[in-house]
Amino acid sequence: MTEFAYPIAFVLLIVPYLIRRLLPAVKGLHGDALRVPFLNDIKKISIQSGEIWQVGGKDKGISVPLLLLYLVWILLVTALARPQWVGEPVRVKNFSRDILLVTDISQSMLEDDFSYRGRRLNRLNAVKAVVSDFIEKRPDDRIGLILFGSRAYLQAPITYDKKSVTDILRQTDAGMAGNSTAIGDALGLALKTLRETGKPDEKIIILLTDGENNDGSLSLAQAIDLAKKENIKVYTIGVGAGDNFMAALIGLNPAGSGLDEKGLRELAAETKGRYFRATDLNSLAQVYEAINKLEPAENDSRFVRESREYYYIPLLAAVLLAAGLVVLTRRRK
Repeated sequence: MTEFAYPIAFVLLIVPYLIRRLLPAVKGLHGDALRVPFLNDIKKISIQSGEIWQVGGKDKGISVPLLLLYLVWILLVTALARPQWVGEPVRVKNFSRDILLVTDISQSMLEDDFSYRGRRLNRLNAVKAVVSDFIEKRPDDRIGLILFGSRAYLQAPITYDKKSVTDILRQTDAGMAGNSTAIGDALGLALKTLRETGKPDEKIIILLTDGENNDGSLSLAQAIDLAKKENIKVYTIGVGAGDNFMAALIGLNPAGSGLDEKGLRELAAETKGRYFRATDLNSLAQVYEAINKLEPAENDSRFVRESREYYYIPLLAAVLLAAGLVVLTRRRK
């Protein structure tokens, strides 16, 4: 519908009448007349002179140019009131989170101790399926992705383009970032990535691994201290059914690389997050569903309305009418 942003501006419509009634007339070239010092051409308009056509008779009529001058004023006041079209209210969610997924892709993630519909499934493929579903359930959040093994790499910065994040994750292979596990470096990179985004209570890290911190320049204790200083909540997930002796023999799960549940619990506790253990596909799905409930996707909503400004229409009309009035008075001299 059409409305005015500043309807109070229409009070100015009485200004010309007040000026004409309250200010004293001055003696001029054509007798008593109201002085209009800012329009030299308009001040020459005179009903008594009979030089300009008028409405209502020669003695008591009102000159047409004067009526047009009033119309110019009306148009200017209308433009000042800002006529606009305003649409229907639309609900807009005003709360979202920055979620950084920090995912272990070391070679041990190839261990096929998960199952789906009777088929064996390696840990990384299980993570891909569950995390993709988790991302779809967070339509209003920004998501980022860090993959780590011996080194940590930011694969997707915090973004609303969640399809790209999902595509990158699906194309990932275990071992691409090395065979060992640098949890400290991965967490340090995550904290650095989130440092410039949003408020602390709007940022969370979900760190998933099946090993212990056995590589990189940052120890897990140092990473925990950094996370506490940044005041960012970290959820930790330990995956895998346990150490596999045969996998250790062929190098997929090196001896001593068992899951460090104690360190992951400490990391979660110190950052006010939670630690989860996933030993199969079903429990992994339950973990992400629990995180989804712990971090609601939306908060209170606000309403906005689309608006289109039309002030330029009366403004342009006033300019054209004033220009025409000036030309008319000059030609009638």
